[in-house]
Amino acid sequence: MSALALISAAPAITAAPTDPIVVPPVNFGVLMPMLIVLGGACVAILVEAFLPRSARYTAQVVLGIVVIGAALAWTVYGGVNDDYAVTFSGAVAVDAGTYVMWGVLLVLAIPSVLMMADKVSEPGGAFVSQAAAQVGSPRDRVATRVAAPMQTEVFPLALFAVGGMMVFPAAADLVTLFVALEVLSLPLYLLCGLARRRRLISQEAAVKYFLLGAFTSAIFVYGLALLYGYAGSTRFATIAQQSRAGDSSDALLLGGLALVVVGLLFKASVGPFHLWTPDVYQGAPTPVTAFMAACTKVAAFAAMLRVCFSALEPMTWTWQPVLAIIAAVSMIIGSVIGITQTDMKRMLAYSSVAHAGFLLIGVLAMSEQGASATMFYLLTYGMATIGAFAILTVVRKGDGEASHVSDWAGLARRSPVLAASMSLFLLSFAGIPLTAGFIAKLSVFTAGMQAGYGWLVVIAMVATAVTAFFYLRIVVVMYFSDPGVEVGGLSADGRSRGASDAPYVVVPGILTVIVITVAVVITLGLGLYPGPVLDLLTVPLPLLS
Repeated sequence: MSALALISAAPAITAAPTDPIVVPPVNFGVLMPMLIVLGGACVAILVEAFLPRSARYTAQVVLGIVVIGAALAWTVYGGVNDDYAVTFSGAVAVDAGTYVMWGVLLVLAIPSVLMMADKVSEPGGAFVSQAAAQVGSPRDRVATRVAAPMQTEVFPLALFAVGGMMVFPAAADLVTLFVALEVLSLPLYLLCGLARRRRLISQEAAVKYFLLGAFTSAIFVYGLALLYGYAGSTRFATIAQQSRAGDSSDALLLGGLALVVVGLLFKASVGPFHLWTPDVYQGAPTPVTAFMAACTKVAAFAAMLRVCFSALEPMTWTWQPVLAIIAAVSMIIGSVIGITQTDMKRMLAYSSVAHAGFLLIGVLAMSEQGASATMFYLLTYGMATIGAFAILTVVRKGDGEASHVSDWAGLARRSPVLAASMSLFLLSFAGIPLTAGFIAKLSVFTAGMQAGYGWLVVIAMVATAVTAFFYLRIVVVMYFSDPGVEVGGLSADGRSRGASDAPYVVVPGILTVIVITVAVVITLGLGLYPGPVLDLLTVPLPLLS
């Protein structure tokens, strides 16, 4: 039989009827803060495309602050009016806890963007003027020497990162959580490599962050696949329901759970998943370091609270002991290795690793008090961190920042106000009374004790005492150590005369002054009168999923 005859004899294939596409209902009202930020990021890209280069900086700064401020205002309005919903076919859940997490994130995002916009501490800005220029090329040297205007693309990148961070605590589905992870991570990879000074170490930080982040994303996706195989769905509620029933493979459940949690611990800089943190903090532009240390940590722990309460609550007996051990390891790593650091940015990086361990105590408590204490801790720690990095930008040596501890010797003589502000932030990190850090640690430790983690709180208190050593060491250096090189007064531009390698303090720009002032007021105010903010940051349980 010929081929034509075979084809003619074959049964006719008819198209199967297809179901009509159903568009899921979307509650735009509850999603408006997130949509404002992501929409603002898209508008910022259009600004880059159509506005002349000379007008972009002002437009981008104003747009960034207005967008984040509008999102914060809508967040407060939505939280007051109890406008909560599960939308996007169950992929996104917005409730009172989400509004609290968004509020903390946006409050920290505003000073972070102001730090990025400052062009006084570093003439021309902290960011390179031509990111495509080869390091060390004539074009790169000229752009650095003449303080050419910085790349204004950093502002839409920052807005996209903030938008991804806002999706993180609102996710009710593992796929949504993964998309949010990538949306917040990809802009940060780029921002880390855009430092005006020390370009090579900045690009090295970006590459390290990108490679480790890519590996972690793959681990997260593998865990997502295992949990989908276990529950037949990536919805948090379905995973929790299936784990209660207990009629599926525990190997898939435990394996997927472990891999997903590792992805979140990586973004939160929790030891031993912190290996990217010291190098990236040191190499990235200082405003980006402050942005990551404050805002990314809020997003990561907010997502961890969402996952633990919505998806993993029926399996606390499996993951709580492991997470408690990881918290103890993180506190030990951050406190012990932090003592050996002589670079300020690396010291603050290991400080963040220790603080991540403290924050895990609030997550482990699995209570309303623990969740609220965690958010208060993130607010106080983030604000003090932004203030500390803002001060770091105005203490200079040569053409760059004075990042070595010895460069801060005698800072109290050159700038008593900056030394006092830095001391306040360091004392808050150490948890000294009358600072916001003391109230934050007290709240988290109390929640941990009530949840039965007394042994972990004891380790945390010992780690706090150890970290206090290298915080107070900086205070001693600033107030009781003589500068290595005598400074012969200040020049007209605020820089010191004398030896060329002598550290000096520049007159900070108005944006940096605002950031430092706000950080000081909040750090001191929440230490003296924390009650209203603690009440405001209450995270009602259970969270929607």
